[in-house]
Amino acid sequence: MRVLHFYKTSFPDSMGGVEQVINQIARGASKLGVRMDVLSLTSDRVPRTIEIDGYLAHRARLNFQVASTGFSISAFLRFSELAKKADVIHYHFPWPFMDAVHFLTRIKKPTVVTYHSDIIRQKNLLRLYRPLQSKFLASMDRIVATSPNYLATSNVLARYPEKTCVIPIGLDKATYPQPSCERLQFWREKCGLKFFLFVGLLRYYKGLHILLQAAQDTNYPIVIVGAGPIEDELKAQAIQLGLSNIHFLGHLPDEDKVALLTLSYGVLFPSHLRSEAFGISLLEGAMYGKPMISSEIGTGTTFINIADETGLVVAPGDAVALRQAMQYLWEHQDEAIQMGRRAEERYWKYFTADRMVGEYVKLYHELAGK
Repeated sequence: MRVLHFYKTSFPDSMGGVEQVINQIARGASKLGVRMDVLSLTSDRVPRTIEIDGYLAHRARLNFQVASTGFSISAFLRFSELAKKADVIHYHFPWPFMDAVHFLTRIKKPTVVTYHSDIIRQKNLLRLYRPLQSKFLASMDRIVATSPNYLATSNVLARYPEKTCVIPIGLDKATYPQPSCERLQFWREKCGLKFFLFVGLLRYYKGLHILLQAAQDTNYPIVIVGAGPIEDELKAQAIQLGLSNIHFLGHLPDEDKVALLTLSYGVLFPSHLRSEAFGISLLEGAMYGKPMISSEIGTGTTFINIADETGLVVAPGDAVALRQAMQYLWEHQDEAIQMGRRAEERYWKYFTADRMVGEYVKLYHELAGK
């Protein structure tokens, strides 16, 4: 059996949450004997096709972008060629250009789409896109939500109950590097023995401006790992608020990120908008046995972090509640350790890559059989 994934970006050119999911599925399914192709767009001068961990990553030339949507003329031909060889086509939503390619190439193959997120920010463009979106989702054989929470709260998914199922995102801990003693000691000396950690892209929906407000009048060290479009804005806010306990480390190699996850006291995930549909770095915190603090936004974040069991859950956008949650964990170390242990147990029960891949491979066979 052969499966084609189609999304605007992919590993190794980019490694956001969706790209990480695709990489985990592709490498895991290939080990189970499924031939996997991944097609994405890139503006870099790179080989058109490379092999990664047993699957093939194909690139089409990115011509331009509008509202974070990449467009490519050559993608139509590349998709058509690869789709003709595939038994199942696996799309990743949202990406409006993908919908157009799906219809204009007229490929008649079984289809599944992983619904990663509602479209939140581009409300005016959504009004124009909504008819195509509805037609695209209606044409899919199966729709996969990444958590029961998101399925229950998405008005879009509510229209397709008969074809929608839930397959939670999973991670393979074995693919994460083991940090050396030297790197662990380096970060221990730099960040101290007890600190909170945030890992992720610095984007508008991550709620980091709320975290900075919550950090006022506290002395808890807070380490922020990641880069993004609002990095300068956040640094300016930290200076304006006179925060000396915030440490911006920028983008770091995976070994350093794992070292900080290992050493951290707890993981902060203050995302306050539904654009945060799941939370890969929150799941990484659970994978490394850390107590978590997140916001209730009706998405997968509260499927990962169960209130008062694996961590604390606060109202979105509430800096005072976030500060109080940090204070509680900081002052109740034994309880924080127990929360971290339960978080790791929940990871092994629900969120391993093997579990996710097995569910998708089962779905692929079901669709190909039809």
